[in-house]
Amino acid sequence: MEFPNKGIVHIDGEKVVIKNGIPGQMVRFGISKRRKGKCEARLIQVLEPSPLEVPESRCVHAGICGGCLYQGLPYREQLQIKEQQVRKLLDGAVEPGSYVLEPIKGSPLAEAYRNKMEFSFGDAYKDGPLALGMHKRGSFYDIVTTRDCRIVHPDFCRILTETLEYFRELGVGYYRKLQHTGYLRHLLVRRGVKTGEILVALVTSGQVETLPSGEEALLEGWRDRMLGLAPEGAFAGILHIRNDSLADVVQSDSTEVLWGREHFFEELLGLKFKITPFSFFQTNSLGAEVLYDTVRSFVEDAAAGGTREPVLFDLYSGTGTIAQVLAPVADRVIGVEIVEEAVEAARENAALNGLTNCEFIAGDVLKVLDSLTDRPQLVILDPPRDGIHPKALEKIGDGIQPRRMIYISCKPTSLARDLVPLQAYGYQVERVCCVDMFPGTGNVETICSLRLEK
Repeated sequence: MEFPNKGIVHIDGEKVVIKNGIPGQMVRFGISKRRKGKCEARLIQVLEPSPLEVPESRCVHAGICGGCLYQGLPYREQLQIKEQQVRKLLDGAVEPGSYVLEPIKGSPLAEAYRNKMEFSFGDAYKDGPLALGMHKRGSFYDIVTTRDCRIVHPDFCRILTETLEYFRELGVGYYRKLQHTGYLRHLLVRRGVKTGEILVALVTSGQVETLPSGEEALLEGWRDRMLGLAPEGAFAGILHIRNDSLADVVQSDSTEVLWGREHFFEELLGLKFKITPFSFFQTNSLGAEVLYDTVRSFVEDAAAGGTREPVLFDLYSGTGTIAQVLAPVADRVIGVEIVEEAVEAARENAALNGLTNCEFIAGDVLKVLDSLTDRPQLVILDPPRDGIHPKALEKIGDGIQPRRMIYISCKPTSLARDLVPLQAYGYQVERVCCVDMFPGTGNVETICSLRLEK
């Protein structure tokens, strides 16, 4: 879900691109790369804020935490900046004025909107006290304890604070990434916005010999501290995940349920979804409703004479949320996704929602397309942030040649790049709409409708 948060200045005829700046700021920066006529720079210090910024609206962790770049801007300014940046990117790939850029749609919640956070254990500085939160901006090691994060529900902050205090009291150490020693790695928290159900998982290494006492009693004590919190929501499950991978990622070698169950439920547009610790699900539930409702309106407008689609492909379908939202407007929906766990979740959720016209296939889109005999008139593309493989684009645009495509992008630079070959295959960009799923950050989702002209 990356977006190019970059400012540009010109010095002695050379273009200098500065990442993580806001329009109107006066900054001190350092050159990190230099190429012909272009330099890349890192932001060192903000000397004067932008006239657009409202300092009192910023989170107490702003400027230190590596998260929300735009939080000091009024929300309407954030939306305007994102829309302008998307227009600039698209106008570099599509003839300006040949398509309609609809007004950007904001998130129903500008704060406390995230339904998932992965907090890291570490220290705020070398050999400092135990910390739990987000990585400090520009640092691989230092951790900012985000007790007052503004983009999550207060339940997240309560769980973080109680967990940190518990392990500080007992003197339990964190996992050191270079030495590969220690116990505490991450705290995973997921919370349904609609249901209020909470799933919390403590992620540790298996190095129990580093603990000051036995692991079983330690985990039971943490579980009891969680159950004593009385959050606004309700715990669905409290888990212990063991991860002995050398990589600094949240994954599971084994999962133990300390209390409750290994999943929680969330609702979108009248559908119910079962979500496990590692299920992909949009991190802004209410924003996802805006996104998917907009996609559905694009599909309905693209349907010839308002008729149902005989068959619809949902490529890069993830856990099948879009496929299920679109099930009422098609006789059959075929989703293709490379992650087998996501496909299993899609099938289970479709059954949960009583949908019998959704089929999900596990495999690489590039390969699966060769085995599909259907030739749909409408294809939904929702690729990962790096976009679509050029050969897959060719198989879709020059092989299947659907009458319409709807491309949903979480990285507008990838969308702009992929639109160039799609236009060469005869597709014309008709409508574009941005949906802000990530208030306070520079990221945005973009929906693009294309029609085959040749």
